[in-house]
Amino acid sequence: MSDLLKKGFYLGLGAAISGKEKFEKKLDDLVAKREMTPAEAKTMLNSWISKGEGLDQEWSDQAKGKMQDRIKALGFVTKEEYELLEARLQRLESHLYKK
Repeated sequence: MSDLLKKGFYLGLGAAISGKEKFEKKLDDLVAKREMTPAEAKTMLNSWISKGEGLDQEWSDQAKGKMQDRIKALGFVTKEEYELLEARLQRLESHLYKK
């Protein structure tokens, strides 16, 4: 399964790079035809990249939330819950051994 995930990741990465290169070429063509200024092309490219980064972050947040839900459903505790239980155990042990 790990190999399949790697291949999927590389496929997506390759598609993104190819898409970016095609987009840049299209912008260069528009600039060459004087249908767009270089500044407009740069602004459009930066906007496209920003939107992609925003979507990437959104997808990462969604994936993280789903993973946390699955882990919780399996009965695992969060790091914070573990630390609270550890602190409680230490308080109980210190109280027990004082006597």
